[in-house]
Amino acid sequence: MEQQLFQYLSKYITLTEEEANELISMDLIRAIPKGSILLREGERSIRSYFVLKGCLRSYYLIDGEEKTTAFYTENQGVTPQCVTTQEPSAYFLVCVEDCVLATSTSDMEAPFFEKFPRFESLCRVLGEKMLTNQQMSFDAYMNSTPEQRYLLLLENRPDLIQRVPQYQLASYLGIKPESLSRIRKRLLEKKRSA
Repeated sequence: MEQQLFQYLSKYITLTEEEANELISMDLIRAIPKGSILLREGERSIRSYFVLKGCLRSYYLIDGEEKTTAFYTENQGVTPQCVTTQEPSAYFLVCVEDCVLATSTSDMEAPFFEKFPRFESLCRVLGEKMLTNQQMSFDAYMNSTPEQRYLLLLENRPDLIQRVPQYQLASYLGIKPESLSRIRKRLLEKKRSA
């Protein structure tokens, strides 16, 4: 699975043999089964995750109801906010599928960045890119109807439709599962009559 990580990194930099060997020696890769809870509300964590295979979901538990805020799939990373704030987590992070993750902590990263400073710059650039994408997703969410959100999901992340249970998709879209069913039915009817 290191090869998948190396392939992703190769989009941005050419790894030296020394860098590749150092990454391998850090023992970053973990296989985590579906349903595993990586982080619970109220817990603290020092771990960041990069998805090599599978799907993670973050959600808040509000009045006993799960409110999904994000899905992370292949080649996406997540650093729970509690890692940087050092406060207890306000949300859960779980494996929707069997996952293969690259995991790290700042204690692991610091000596690596010191030895290979260009990785710190790369992580900063990738972090900025991730923040920009999250801001764009948030803006699109806030300025669209549930049907438009679903259409954006179909356009930008169609794989989630097959990978994620409908109730989680509905929650992510900010609607109830019945509303998602109605939207799907309405769109299908539009397609048939076109």
